Amino acid sequence: MNDPVAVIGAGPYGLSAAAHLRARGLPVRVFGEPMVSWREQMPAGMLLKSTPVASTIDAPQPGHTLLDYCHAVGGTPYQSDWDIIPVETFAGYGLWFQERLVPELERTRVVAVDRRGGRFELKLDSGEQFTARAVVVASGLSGLAHLPAEFAAAVPGGPSAAGPVSHSSHHHDLGRFAGREVVVVGAGQSALESAVLLADAGAASVRVVARGRAAVAFGSPPDRQPRLRPVSPFGRAWSLYALSYHAAGFRRLPAPAREYLVRTVLGPKGAWWLRGRFAGRVKVTQGVKVTRVTVESGGRPVLTLGGGGRVGELAADHVMAATGYRMDLAALGFLGPELRAGVVTGAGGPRLDAGYGSSVPGLYFTGLPAAASFGPVMRFVCGTEYASPRLAKAVAAAHG
Repeated sequence: MNDPVAVIGAGPYGLSAAAHLRARGLPVRVFGEPMVSWREQMPAGMLLKSTPVASTIDAPQPGHTLLDYCHAVGGTPYQSDWDIIPVETFAGYGLWFQERLVPELERTRVVAVDRRGGRFELKLDSGEQFTARAVVVASGLSGLAHLPAEFAAAVPGGPSAAGPVSHSSHHHDLGRFAGREVVVVGAGQSALESAVLLADAGAASVRVVARGRAAVAFGSPPDRQPRLRPVSPFGRAWSLYALSYHAAGFRRLPAPAREYLVRTVLGPKGAWWLRGRFAGRVKVTQGVKVTRVTVESGGRPVLTLGGGGRVGELAADHVMAATGYRMDLAALGFLGPELRAGVVTGAGGPRLDAGYGSSVPGLYFTGLPAAASFGPVMRFVCGTEYASPRLAKAVAAAHG
């Protein structure tokens, strides 16, 4: 019974789950590059939309909050709702958390997971094979970038940072777009902040294209939040409070309601502090739908737009699709076909029990894949406070 619990992923959810599992005395092996999405798949200079209170990775013991990190390294003490956190600071915090609580992290990739005889068989890209008593999938956003069919059809070889069409997750250095015309499709924080950072990087022109007639919008600053509504990590609202602190109740909702809430709550909107940097620097075309994307012989992408009875075309040097992420079990290629086939899904993700266990005994999911069962809070770092203690408790009870 010396087989470990395998944790796949070393972002906030993987590191938090591993720390809680270790604290319960379970043997754990953790795989992945620490904080890789935050370090390599987000633009340099990006600022977090989340407030400091919503940006702490949950740990089984005190002393490991974002503020603790700031004090430890002598940096700016991010603690007020007015404080805006650079992505580089948050990535540094994650690395500090990992070094202190998950020092045995193995920077290698899991390429295959199968289940035989009540045990899991794993293979690493190093060639090593071993068995595990349980597997926790915490692979974050890896492989889940969503590119609408109209965009995918224009780039049969796939989107890329250097090609005519990309996804926002493909970019860390936006300097490559200096002097170029760029269209960003989307209306969420990723789209609006990417547009601002493109302007900062010297793009010749930046235009945001969004479907809704008033899709481009920004949140309210802390002093303009409604005072008679409860506080949540995302602002003052009854719905946000319920979804943040009562995720267990979310599991009892009908699947269509859960799927709708995951898709719409905390939906597309820019941070309050982005408005001033956006206005006058980024052009906006809204109330239109991209119906087709083609690439001219010279490599320039062309969008065909429809809406309100109008049809038009928009050309640029590059199109960036800031179209978010979508849970898809098939994208988790390291899970063997038989294993994936055994995972019951619903509301857009694996159906999980109260301890984050799937229909396959011993296979657990946390982070974005858990949003279908526990709500949209699982898309954010603060969701680790709910998820990690419950997952570790369940794993210890079943496999300790």
